[in-house]
Amino acid sequence: MQIQDLPYPDPGVPDARSGPRFLWWLFRNQLGGQLKSLAWGLLHFASVAALPFCVGVAVQAVVDRSGSGLALAGGLLALACVGNAVGDTFLHRTAITNWITAAARVQQLLARKAAHLGSALTRRVAAGEVVAVSTGDVEKIGWFVEALSRFTAALVTIVLVCAGLLVYQPALGVVVAVGLPALALAVLPLLPRATRRADTQREKAGRATELASDTVAGLRVLRGIGGEELFLDRYRSASQEVRHAAVRSARMWSLISAIQVLLPGLLLIAVVWYGVRLAREGRITVGELVTIYSSVMVLTYPLRHFEEIAMAYSFSRPSAKRAAGVLSLQRPTDTAGSRAADVPSGDLYDPETGLLAPAGRLTAVVCGDPDAAGLLAERLGGHPSQEGTSVLLGGVPLDELPLDSARTAVLVQDKDPVLLSGTLRDLLDVPASGAVQPDQALAAAQCDDVLAALVQGSLDATDPMDARITERGRSLSGGQRQRLALARSLITDPEALVLDEPTSAVDSHTEARIAQGVQELREGRTTVVFTSSPLLLDRADRVVFLHEGEAVAVGAHRELVRTEPRYRAVVTRETDDEAAPNGSVALNDVLHELEEIEEKA
Repeated sequence: MQIQDLPYPDPGVPDARSGPRFLWWLFRNQLGGQLKSLAWGLLHFASVAALPFCVGVAVQAVVDRSGSGLALAGGLLALACVGNAVGDTFLHRTAITNWITAAARVQQLLARKAAHLGSALTRRVAAGEVVAVSTGDVEKIGWFVEALSRFTAALVTIVLVCAGLLVYQPALGVVVAVGLPALALAVLPLLPRATRRADTQREKAGRATELASDTVAGLRVLRGIGGEELFLDRYRSASQEVRHAAVRSARMWSLISAIQVLLPGLLLIAVVWYGVRLAREGRITVGELVTIYSSVMVLTYPLRHFEEIAMAYSFSRPSAKRAAGVLSLQRPTDTAGSRAADVPSGDLYDPETGLLAPAGRLTAVVCGDPDAAGLLAERLGGHPSQEGTSVLLGGVPLDELPLDSARTAVLVQDKDPVLLSGTLRDLLDVPASGAVQPDQALAAAQCDDVLAALVQGSLDATDPMDARITERGRSLSGGQRQRLALARSLITDPEALVLDEPTSAVDSHTEARIAQGVQELREGRTTVVFTSSPLLLDRADRVVFLHEGEAVAVGAHRELVRTEPRYRAVVTRETDDEAAPNGSVALNDVLHELEEIEEKA
C-alpha cells in the first residue's frame, strides 16, 4: 500500500483483544511495507558499518605505502557512501509510508466503528476520548509501527558486525561482542518505570482532552449560567497535571538517553586502552585498531534505535490499548445483516413499548421522561444503546437487516443534531431518494431567515448555498441550527423519519408553520415526532402517550387533552394540585392558544 492509494478499500477486521495484539495485527497487515523498510535499512546500516573497515584499509595502506591498497580503500569508501545515501533515502521513504498508512488504517477503523455504533458510541465512550484516540493516539501507534522495521535492521546489523569483528580480530572483537549487548540491555531495568510514567502521562492527557472537548461543546451554556471560569479552572488544573506527568516521564527518558551516551563512551575507552596495548605488543596492526575503534564509534548510531523502539512502544502501548478499547465495542443487538439488503416498508412498531406508527402517517409521541424518549428514538432507528427486542418495520426486525439498509429505511434526528463545517450546499449534500429538493426542505423547515443570516455573515457569498457554516454551526442560534438540521433530514426522504424534539428552540409561530410544512412534505411517508408541543401534536394524524415505558393512550391531541389527565399534565405542564380545580380552565387556554396561532400562521 502506497500513500497515493489511501484510503484502504477495506481496512480489515482488527484484533482488538488487547493493545499489544492490536499492534501485532497492524504489523502483520503491513508486512510488505515492513520488509521493504527492513531491506533498505539493512543497506543503510551495513553501508554505515562498512565505513570503519574502509578507513582501516586506507590507514593500513598509508602505513604500508601501498598505492593499490589506498585505491582499493577509496573505491570501497565510495561504494559505502553510495549505499549509505541510497539506503538512507529509501529507508526514510518506506518508513514514513509505513507510519502514514498505519495511522490511516487506524483512523479508517475508528471512523467505521463510529459509523457502526452511531449515537451509542458516545454513550459508552466519552467524546473527548474518541478525539484523543483518533488524533494523538493514532500518531503514537504509527510511530511504533514505523520504528519496528528500522530497529530490526539495526539489530541485524549489530549482530553481523559483532560476528565480523570476531573473525577480523578476535582479541578486540570479543570485547566488542560482549560490550555491545551489555549496552543494549543496560536500560532494560529502567523501561518498566519509564513505561508506567508514559502511561500516566497519556491517561492524564486523555482526561484533559475530554474536559477540553466537553467545555468547548458546552461553552455557550456555561457562559449563560456563569460556569465558564469554574470549568476553565478545572482545565487549568488538569493541564498542570499533564505537565507534571510529562516532566516526570521526560526525566526518565533523559536518564535512559544519558546512559545510552555514557556506556558507549566507556566501551570506546576500554577498546582504545586494550587496543593500544595489543598494538604495542605487535598483536594487531594500526589499521585493525582504527577499524575496530571506528566500528564501535559508528555502532552507537544503530544502538540509538534500541532506545527509540523502547520509547515508541512505551508511548504506543497505552494508545493501542485505548484504540483497541474503542474498536472492541459492539452494537448491543447485531445479527450482522442476516437478511437480504432490501429496504422494507410498512408500519413501524416497537414491541417493548407497544408504540405503533402506521405507514404513511404522522405520529406524535409524548413521553414525560426526555431520556426515555431519546432511548426509544434511537431504538426506532435500529441502533439501540442496550440489548432488547428489535423494532419492526413492515414486520421485519431492523437488527436483522444490514446496517446500511436499516439506516436507509429509518432516519433518526436526535435532540442535538450536529452541523458540520463547510458550505450549506455541502451540508445538504446527503444520500437521498431525490424526491425532495433542497429548496422544498428549506421552505418546509422555515429557513428563510437562516439563509439571510448566512449570506449576511459571509464575505463573498451571494448564493445562500455557497455560504459557509462554522464548526457545529456556532455562529447560528439554537433554533436556526435545529431548522437546518430538520431540512437536512427532510431531504433524505427516508421510508420512516424519527424526529426527537425538532422544534424545541423555535418560537410558537415558526413552530406552527414548521408543523404544517413537515406534514405536507412528508405526506404519504411514515413520520414519528417526539414532542410535547401542542402545535405539533395538533397537526399529527395520531398521538401516542407513553407512561413508564408503555403506550397507555392513543388518539387525537384534543381528545387526549380532554380524556387523559396524565397526558394533559405533560402537555400543559400542570401539577397535581392545579389539575383538580383548574383542569377545565387549562384545557380551554390550550385550545384557545392553538386556535390563535393557527389563525396567525
